[in-house]
Amino acid sequence: MTMAVSKIVPVILAGGSGTRLWPISRDSMPKQFLALGSERTFYQDTLLRLPPKSAGGTDPIVITADAFRFFARRQAAEIGVNPTIILEPARRDSAAALIVAARYAQKLYGDDCLVLALAADHLVPDVALFQQACLDGAAAAEEGHIVTFGITPTEPRTSYGYIKPGKPLGTPGAFAVTSFVEKPDRETAGRYVAEGYLWNSGNFIFPAALMLAEAAKFEPEIAAGADKTIAGAHEDLGFIRLEEKSFVAIPAKSIDYAVLERTDRAAVIEGRFSWSDIGSWDAVRDSRSPGEHGNVTTGPVALIDSQNAFIHSEGPLVTGIGLDNMTVVASEDAILIMPSDRAQDVKHLVASLKAEKRNEANEHIKIHRPWGTYQTICRGDRFHVKKIVVEPGAKLSLQKHHHRAEHWVVVRGTAEVTLNDTVRTVNENESIYLPLGAIHRVANPGKIPLELIEVQTGSYLGEDDIVRIEDIYARV
Repeated sequence: MTMAVSKIVPVILAGGSGTRLWPISRDSMPKQFLALGSERTFYQDTLLRLPPKSAGGTDPIVITADAFRFFARRQAAEIGVNPTIILEPARRDSAAALIVAARYAQKLYGDDCLVLALAADHLVPDVALFQQACLDGAAAAEEGHIVTFGITPTEPRTSYGYIKPGKPLGTPGAFAVTSFVEKPDRETAGRYVAEGYLWNSGNFIFPAALMLAEAAKFEPEIAAGADKTIAGAHEDLGFIRLEEKSFVAIPAKSIDYAVLERTDRAAVIEGRFSWSDIGSWDAVRDSRSPGEHGNVTTGPVALIDSQNAFIHSEGPLVTGIGLDNMTVVASEDAILIMPSDRAQDVKHLVASLKAEKRNEANEHIKIHRPWGTYQTICRGDRFHVKKIVVEPGAKLSLQKHHHRAEHWVVVRGTAEVTLNDTVRTVNENESIYLPLGAIHRVANPGKIPLELIEVQTGSYLGEDDIVRIEDIYARV
């Protein structure tokens, strides 16, 4: 693999919510950190297909939300990747994120570095072809272009934007961009495919200095805000926290609107690798091979007299009789049922659930925390039973409650429990009672996950009845 002249700094955008894949993807655990039918998550696969250091690649920069910081670090560590993780104080679309990333990459690697900006949640099975496209794109970027990866269409898709290539450039397979066009209707999409348009993948490579200069020209407020938020950034538990006030003041715009559609330096490189943004359940279905009668199933599923059905279950047994071109997606606490051609409407359903303040719209039944997870088993008016899993070496905050007492039963591993002024070990099949108002904490000193059953009793059992006294994750 040919080495690029300039350093290639991968920037992974990992802060999205992925609501069109509800109920599996939700705000509390979005699709980039999920493994949909794979051993690895989309985020991990993205990290593993980056250009190697032998070809000019560097360690990646990951931009994500504060709520996802420990997912980003833990999942990267699982595959041996050590990224710089920058935390966005709020969602400000892709322009703010990419311009901040370009400035930070320039700070780390110098004025002549290239930024390879990738979404964390796309499916790209052809790793070698993708890496070669990155190097071809780097060559075009070194000629002074902001290069987007266009994908040769396999069919007229109405869910993708399109790019019209113009004159060829010096790099083979690279073209000037004549125009970017929004998601078309079916007839227009067919015409675009016939006329040689490419799908807009939303992934780019560009000289950091060029992007910053174009941003300063077209969006000086965004460029100035990026400089301010980086100048005020600080390190927190190994993460880079951007200065909040300056970042929140940055206008929310996509990089397409802010720069790409206005610059005369836009180029497109034709990516011949297989690609999908996995933006909806029909895209998930298309990424899998159908079985008998055209059905695609994952998880515990039993069908009779059904055809062209897509069934994905991550919890209960899903059964169906006489299904025809239907989609069913089941999690442990919610089930989605729809005609398969209505996949793009899931976002409207989620919006209505949020308007009704349904907790299922945003949170999974299993809640992730920096130390592990907890999951509701059963709850009533004055009790709440949870399963808690604490990762090896992790510990909960030192805390107390005003309205509830707790009883912990250890079912796996060893717990180190602080109760007021004492610290004791609680082993498997042992329990401990934590009276109302007691200062307490549980830690896992062992080498395997600690699992315990927590029984809460009291007049109020909300998660906001936690008074943190000390916390290694800086949540006090």
